[in-house]
Amino acid sequence: MLAFDFVATSTRIAILCIFFHLTGAARKWDYEPILLTTTSSDESRLKFEAKIERLGRSDYGLSGIIEWKYDTNEETMVEAQAYRSNSGDESDYKLLPWAIPKQPFYDYLNTYYKDVILKNLGYCSNLPKYDGKFQPPWPKNTYKLDKCKIDGDGLPEIAPPGFYKIVFTKFGPEQPTWGFTAVFKLTNKIF
Repeated sequence: MLAFDFVATSTRIAILCIFFHLTGAARKWDYEPILLTTTSSDESRLKFEAKIERLGRSDYGLSGIIEWKYDTNEETMVEAQAYRSNSGDESDYKLLPWAIPKQPFYDYLNTYYKDVILKNLGYCSNLPKYDGKFQPPWPKNTYKLDKCKIDGDGLPEIAPPGFYKIVFTKFGPEQPTWGFTAVFKLTNKIF
């Protein structure tokens, strides 16, 4: 009888541990990319093309090319805003606190770029990777993203269902202004 109680108790503990492992630290949402548009004020210095690719029944990837032909400096800036809408209607979007405040590009490279961009796009691209703090200059190159699936590393684990719009902009004195607008539909993840 004591052996049976021990097995039953240890089984319950194991099931509880598995449950906590499966529910902890994993994103609780799935996404479907709806729209991805890119802009550049000077395509001779920075050309940016991107598209959404369907990889399977409910799998999507992002592919793109960034032809980077200009030098960055301490005055190069980055910022991004995030918006949410219940309906997806343009007039329904509300600004969210999830944002990248206007900041120097090199600060961005040591935070958000390293913590989110590389974790989600590093495996499927030739974007620069580095250990420690970024040391300028940013390399001029043609960067390619090939069917990148965003796992959500570094992003909020919980987000209410709805439509999300991200507007990313990079700019600086005597530099091209460029960026993207992406719209995703988030749904609750079912295991």
